[in-house]
Amino acid sequence: MNPLSHPFAQFVKEHQAPIRRLFLNLTLGDSMLSDDLAQETFIKAYTSWDRFLHLASTRTWLYRIAYNVFYDWKRSQHPTEGLSPAHTRQGRYDHDPNLKDDIYQAMSLLTDTERLCVTLALVEDRPTKEVARITGLNESTIRSHIHRAREKMTRFLKDNNYD
Repeated sequence: MNPLSHPFAQFVKEHQAPIRRLFLNLTLGDSMLSDDLAQETFIKAYTSWDRFLHLASTRTWLYRIAYNVFYDWKRSQHPTEGLSPAHTRQGRYDHDPNLKDDIYQAMSLLTDTERLCVTLALVEDRPTKEVARITGLNESTIRSHIHRAREKMTRFLKDNNYD
């Protein structure tokens, strides 16, 4: 059997771009880390492929794995004492003031949960009900996170001369 014709290979082809995009938003544009996290997600999916019970769509199942991979990575990090991640990235944005970097900087003001909800609901265009299944959060909580995130990002972008 050709390994590229295996159902999981087709699954990876179909979902690798959205999963990588999810991680790019969660890691604020760190492409190397995003690739590593995406790879870890697909490894975990592959090792549990035979145990998938189809209680949710395969896309929701994969996003749930990605969610867990991101939070496992996040818990393993020990940020520099006294500095938030936004402070440690500040210099990077001073040298390249384009919209993409400003959006990542605006997203750095969000909590991890707000960033996840915004990415899944607004960037990936997932329905609130699916975001709830992925994150385990209540739908009204997700809407609240998105509302607060929009306010924070809008304020930041307006303060930086975007209308």
